Amino acid sequence: MRRLVLSNPFVAVVAPILLGVLAHKLLSKRRASAQRDADDQHPGTPSPPIQPSENDYDVFLSFRGKDTRERFVDHLYCGLVNAGICVFRDNAELLKGEDLSSNLQETLENSKILIPIISENYASSKWCLDELVRIMECQKHLERLVLPIFYKVEPADVRYQTGHFGQAFHRSQARLAQKVVVHKWKQALGEVSSLRGWEVANG
Repeated sequence: MRRLVLSNPFVAVVAPILLGVLAHKLLSKRRASAQRDADDQHPGTPSPPIQPSENDYDVFLSFRGKDTRERFVDHLYCGLVNAGICVFRDNAELLKGEDLSSNLQETLENSKILIPIISENYASSKWCLDELVRIMECQKHLERLVLPIFYKVEPADVRYQTGHFGQAFHRSQARLAQKVVVHKWKQALGEVSSLRGWEVANG
């Protein structure tokens, strides 16, 4: 786990690390894709340019807006976009009782790299928890790269639902009587907390 204490602007400290990882992964994927396209073409015939669909992104950001949007996520988003990386962030919050839309799920599934930004109130949102379940499913079944960022929370608190993070989770659990769904949330939290990612202690 990489631990980062942010006293400088986020882009200057964290973005270069993320960009190095992302650039390497994306370049490898694009080279492999370009080679496959070239092999499929008749010799001497140029390959047509690849046009991404409206739901194709390099990076998908999952975050709790009230915790991170104005400072952390904005800096991360702008740093990645300025580096030429196509990033999706959802600027809307689902209303109480709403589920993830099919369009949002498709966007998540089609993104190459998934970055859950897990903050103190992340688990207070059923929407965020459902997103995290799908993110971990995409890692297992679609081989997507998941790079978690633990924003002012300890991975152990995420894994065991303890501390302030645990309090937020238990409030969500109390609002939902479906044990199967709660089990999926706990499983996803345990899985993501075991991944190599970044701890942001201040920022």
